[in-house]
Amino acid sequence: MIARNYRTRSGSGEIDIVAWHGPALVFVEVKTRQTDEYGAPSRAVDTEKQQRLQLAARDFARRAGTPPECMRFDVVSVVLGRSPRVEWIRDAFARG
Repeated sequence: MIARNYRTRSGSGEIDIVAWHGPALVFVEVKTRQTDEYGAPSRAVDTEKQQRLQLAARDFARRAGTPPECMRFDVVSVVLGRSPRVEWIRDAFARG
């Protein structure tokens, strides 16, 4: 992990975790819910959220000198409940 809660200077985007996973610079969005009564937490990463994540990721990658083809977007879905569950969705959506 190289960064947590990264925000662009303009405030237009925020990334929960930035980490290297092999050759990929991975931008991770973590979604947590008490239950999955209304669906998996990962469903909250809609098109609008993806666009904001991509904006912040491009900003981070530019500053780090990392080419866009080395970027990956993951989502970690956490349901707390009685039996907590964590799902790591690699390459959850495409670079835009």
